[in-house]
Amino acid sequence: MKIFKMPHPKAEAFKAEGNKFFKDGQYSSAIAKYKEATAIDPNVPAYWSNMAACYEKLQDYDHMEDAARGCIKADKSFVKGYFRLAAALKNKNDLEGCIKALESGLAVDSSNADLKKMKKELTELQRGETVAAYIRKCEEQMANGDIPAAYKTLELASRMDAGNPDIERMMSKVKPKYERMEASRKANLSPDEMHKERGDEAFKAANFEGAIEHYTKCLEGLQRRGESMSDLAMKAHSNRAACYKQISNFDGVIEDCTAVLEVDPDNVKALVRRAQAFEGVERYRFALQDVKTVLNMPYAQVGKANVDMCNMMQHRLNRTVQQLKASNV
Repeated sequence: MKIFKMPHPKAEAFKAEGNKFFKDGQYSSAIAKYKEATAIDPNVPAYWSNMAACYEKLQDYDHMEDAARGCIKADKSFVKGYFRLAAALKNKNDLEGCIKALESGLAVDSSNADLKKMKKELTELQRGETVAAYIRKCEEQMANGDIPAAYKTLELASRMDAGNPDIERMMSKVKPKYERMEASRKANLSPDEMHKERGDEAFKAANFEGAIEHYTKCLEGLQRRGESMSDLAMKAHSNRAACYKQISNFDGVIEDCTAVLEVDPDNVKALVRRAQAFEGVERYRFALQDVKTVLNMPYAQVGKANVDMCNMMQHRLNRTVQQLKASNV
């Protein structure tokens, strides 16, 4: 329970003087008075909040940020402190920090209209900046003649801002060139490559059974030609494993991942998928072995997401293996 105490009379007097200076537009004088108030009692958030408001008027956003943080330190439940901090960070163009401040404030008061409004504005601003960055990147890729990359960049931009006239204008230039290049590329594909291509298209459409059928035909063709260890075969095995995972065919996942690992023992994706499949069929020790293999590899090679996932899996699998050992005693 929060304990309320009587405000210090002298500090309140300084605050009142500061408020008068603020109303008269004498912001530096107001700041001086609020500082005198905080020197007497630093635990009153209003002194810091009013000081931050003065710094905002003076467009001194570094000191505004400091005052806002002082406000939050004085009282973590004083929502205006988070709003002041967010406003300072927004003006310093620290959008990520601004959103964190807003989220901290909303954790205190999830219905605060000011915080919600600013967060919505910031999210839109971030989205706009990301789309603009995609458009610039696309222009560079087109200038370098990398049409496929430019097309993929525009697709990413379109997902974020469908109907954007700048994206549509660039797409009208890029898409015809991309489609001509794709038609030419596909015309030169072998039957096995074509099956792999169709499998990829089916996978993107979430038609996992259809994708499995095409990957299987690709692998059968490669096996007939003695190319079962080729790069194309490894890609088909890896992608078919992803399909099997989607339909919970764990034995299929294990078989395809094992085929990949026989050629590429350090394939992180195959090790993680096989570990998940081993856990799915309750072969916990095998799953733990694959997880440990991943965690013993260089962090940069594995990536944060896989390291985090494998750490969680290792904890869970160790506990399961120990429980099994105990039950067999």
